Order: sequence, then structure tokens, then C-alpha cells
Amino acid sequence: MLIAQISDAHIVKRGSKTFGVAPMETNLALVIAHINQFEPKPDLVLLTGDVTDHGSKAEVANAARLLGNLNYPYYIIPGNHDDRSNLWSEFANSACPSRTSEFINYVIDGFDVRLIGMDTTIENAHGGELCDVKLAWLDKQLSEQPDRPTIIFMHHPPIKCGVIETDVDGFIGSEMLGEIVKKYSCIERILCGHIHLPTHSRFHGTIVSTAPSIGMRLRLDLTMTKESEFYLDTPGYQLHHWTKHNTLITHTIQINELDGPYPFEEQ
Repeated sequence: MLIAQISDAHIVKRGSKTFGVAPMETNLALVIAHINQFEPKPDLVLLTGDVTDHGSKAEVANAARLLGNLNYPYYIIPGNHDDRSNLWSEFANSACPSRTSEFINYVIDGFDVRLIGMDTTIENAHGGELCDVKLAWLDKQLSEQPDRPTIIFMHHPPIKCGVIETDVDGFIGSEMLGEIVKKYSCIERILCGHIHLPTHSRFHGTIVSTAPSIGMRLRLDLTMTKESEFYLDTPGYQLHHWTKHNTLITHTIQINELDGPYPFEEQ
């Protein structure tokens, strides 16, 4: 099984650049084209939040126009820059196949790995949260197939990554999530976005991974003494490969022109 993960697209209205400088519409089109031509073919694509920059209906419509070019099924969970209602209005029953209460939580079955999407957004806040209702729902889903390889995907990483976006913004419910995760050895990975950088960390017996943005790379400041800033970066995404040996391997893909390839052996 092969899963492509796109995160933090920050799409704005058609023909505009994000923050006036980042060509995220062009970048998303490049990422989609790259995924479409990749071999072997991905089974599906996950979008782990901040699909839009302000959450407006115009931005959501522009993102839907671009994502319509994907040759594979895709699934979305909201980020702190998205508007949950507008995402649901555009993508309900397809990219957002279901929801629980007012949250966009759902399960994707029918593949070698079970996927559980979790809505970690808080209205009008940058940080993440998994409340008692969301956590009880997650525990129930996991308990129904406790031996099935499972990936949880959500926008906010439930750990401190040494950057403002996690350490200052915060994550409510991380300890409770950890208690649930410890109960289920089937959880292969928790896939996240939010910090615009690829990271990997242990978390209560599993691994939390964050994906890069598709073109806005966070300036890494482990001192957390400076304002959060970004660089314009090569578009990228992640591929998660569930192998025939039942191992989940993650590759970070950057879309740029390379000189090569050349064989290691001299010609």
C-alpha cells in the first residue's frame, strides 16, 4: 500500500499568492502532477490540514478545483487555517466522508492499513485539541479492530517539536491521547502537518511524523526567541509505503530538477 501525504497547502483565491509571495496554487498543481505520474501508483492521498489560508469559500473552491486533478481518492482533515464548515460544505461524502458530532472525524477501511482521520482544530486558535468526545470516539474505533495495522492522521502534532507552532501554540489532550495510544500496538504512525517541516518522534509506543509544507518551509529556531517566519521552498510531500513485510517506511519527496541520475559504477 502506498499513501501520499500533502500538508499545509495554504491555498488562497485563484490567481493569488499566499502572503503575497508564495506560489502555493502553482506548487499544489506541481505536487498533484508528480503524484499522478509516480510509480507504483499511490492508493490514496491524505491532506493533513491547512488546505486553505483563511478558510473562505473562495479558497476552498480553488483548492477543490486543483485537487480535482488528482487521479486517486483523497481525504482531508482541517487545520487551524481552515474553516471546518466550509470544508464540509465542499468535500462532504467524498474527501470528508463522514463526521461525528460537529467534528470531521472518520475511518477509511478497505486497504491494507486502516486510516483514522482526527479533527484537532480549535475555533479561532492556532493550537490543537482532542477533547473528551473526540478521544472517546477514537478509543471506540481502535477497540473495534485492535489488531489491524492503523494510521491516525491529523493536523497538529500532539508533542512539542521545539518550535513556536507546537511549544507555544500547544495541544490540549496530548496526555489523554497518549494513554489511548499505549493501549493499541496496532498504531503504526500518527501523521501530522502544522509545522511545515519533516520530523519524527516517539510517542507512547508509536511514531509521530510531520510532513513539510508544499512550498513554505518554517525557519527552524530551536531557541524560540524570534518571530515565526518561512522560506519559499521546493514543493514537496511524503510517501508512506506499507511494504509486503508489514513495515511502514516514509519517504520525503522534493519536486526539483536534479542533475542525474548517474550510476555508482564508473562507465
